[in-house]
Amino acid sequence: MKKKVTAVFDIGKTNKKFFLFDEDFQEVYREYVAFDAIEDEDGHPTENLEVLQNWLKTLFHRILEAEEFDVKAINFSSYGASFVHLDENGNALTPLYNYTKPISEEVITSFYKKYGPELEFTRATGSSKEGLLNSGIQLYWLKHTKPEIFGKIKYSLHLPQYLSYIFTGIPLSEYTSIGCHTALWDYSKKDYHTWVYKEEIHKILPPIVSTETSINMNYNGKRIKIGVGIHDSSSALLPYARSLQEPFILVSTGTWSIALNPFTTSELSTEEVADNCINYMRINGKAVKASRLFLGNEYKIQVKKLSEYYQVAEDYHKAVQFNEDTYYEITKDFENLFTWESIANDLLVENKTLPYETFEHAYHHLMIELVMLQVKSIETAKGKDAIYKLYVDGGFSDNDVYIKLLSHYLRNMELRTTNASLGSALGAAISISDTKLNSKFLKKNYSLKKHVPLIVK
Repeated sequence: MKKKVTAVFDIGKTNKKFFLFDEDFQEVYREYVAFDAIEDEDGHPTENLEVLQNWLKTLFHRILEAEEFDVKAINFSSYGASFVHLDENGNALTPLYNYTKPISEEVITSFYKKYGPELEFTRATGSSKEGLLNSGIQLYWLKHTKPEIFGKIKYSLHLPQYLSYIFTGIPLSEYTSIGCHTALWDYSKKDYHTWVYKEEIHKILPPIVSTETSINMNYNGKRIKIGVGIHDSSSALLPYARSLQEPFILVSTGTWSIALNPFTTSELSTEEVADNCINYMRINGKAVKASRLFLGNEYKIQVKKLSEYYQVAEDYHKAVQFNEDTYYEITKDFENLFTWESIANDLLVENKTLPYETFEHAYHHLMIELVMLQVKSIETAKGKDAIYKLYVDGGFSDNDVYIKLLSHYLRNMELRTTNASLGSALGAAISISDTKLNSKFLKKNYSLKKHVPLIVK
């Protein structure tokens, strides 16, 4: 008998992944692939849409014909801040512009001159000024620098919805893609920002539907439920939101460490905006307060320096375990020693010689400083909300020193780590499912682990 499954395409900038989940959301099949980037008209690297589309369709057709699986539904998770612009025949008019692509400062300046001031605009949209990482700015840029192309756009689709469109032919918009630092949405109005209407951008944005929307249709002679796609950060948050009853903060760690508060009860303040706070969006359109820290990037830079200084292997840091005596020895007369290269810091730290003979001691000192920044980021996302549960997933969830320190400095919160390697893909499967989740779901699927704070000496 064929196994009933939900298929998910999880499209990252580097890796393109395909998963099948059974009815209990257990992974039963996966495929990974990576494609070479192509260049846009300015020579900037970008996604090869044609190759991506061919891979999506070819792989899905193969799975539909597989004897062991009965595909009941399919959904799509992908990175945000990316648009595919379609003409009246449904063909892509431009490359999928990479959100790292620099654009003229004149364009950005003219935008904020019209629709600023910047601080108030950032507060209203939950989107700090970041060029094409604000995908709405891409639409403004196209309109004012490539009017002949802009005039041919029938629909501009966020990337997750374009992936769905490949299979349905139905152009749609949904909340999580609109709400991920696009500069399109006014969180207080719960509608597109005024500038979108003044520039008549809304005319090329398809109707908005709930992220949980699915389309039942015959695909290659088979009845399948096809989801509308979801932004990957919001998707990774969904299994937690669906299975936990009490309010929580989720810290998703990696190159960026993002503290997500889906239970925020207030709009962003100007102080929070100044602290690098932005908004993401839940599948129901509610704001998620998010505080970002370039933690993983800074960690990588500093650990490389320490490895060279102490002449140890580059991956030596991975084996360092938390040592309580070392911690208390360092914190007796603590002072900041590290100068950050990719994180803004108010503290002026003079270049000092490290006073430690061992890598382990210096590493503990580094982690104390980084975790102090992490604590501040979490408290910024938390704001005045009464939240006492903290979950950490991603790269730092198995860093013993990071976790012990975080548990120590946030001892008023219950800290649990999870192994969420399937995060955004699993969220995409759950978003179009009618299945109710409970608290046992995380324990079963995410290797949930509780951490106890140090006993204070």
